[in-house]
Amino acid sequence: MTTTTKTSKAMHISLWVVQALLAAMFLMSGFMKASMPVEKLSAMLPWATSVPVALIKFIGLSELLGGLGLILPSLLRFKPTLTIWAGLGLATIMLLAIPFHISRGETPLIGMNAMFMILSLFVAWGRSKKAPILPKS
Repeated sequence: MTTTTKTSKAMHISLWVVQALLAAMFLMSGFMKASMPVEKLSAMLPWATSVPVALIKFIGLSELLGGLGLILPSLLRFKPTLTIWAGLGLATIMLLAIPFHISRGETPLIGMNAMFMILSLFVAWGRSKKAPILPKS
């Protein structure tokens, strides 16, 4: 096995691990935001009472779809470029969350948002440049 093949295989495995972990996090977070009543949600997310319920549900649905998009298109090899778009979409959500939390004085949350944004961008970059998954023929 050549060094390039080993590097490619390591990148492929690394991307799958990151995709699975990100998907699990975004699916849990999205399900919580999309399904829980705001009263219960506000106990975990204090900002939930200061934004419209429709925005919370939209963010939740976006995170759910993004989490599914990180895994299913690549796993099923059906339009795997959707995984790239899911990574970019989730990175955008995290990018938008940073100034929102700054405006509310919730600076401890910014590190997590930045980490999830970077990991989402890693998936988008990796699946587009370093270890793309080809669709079924």
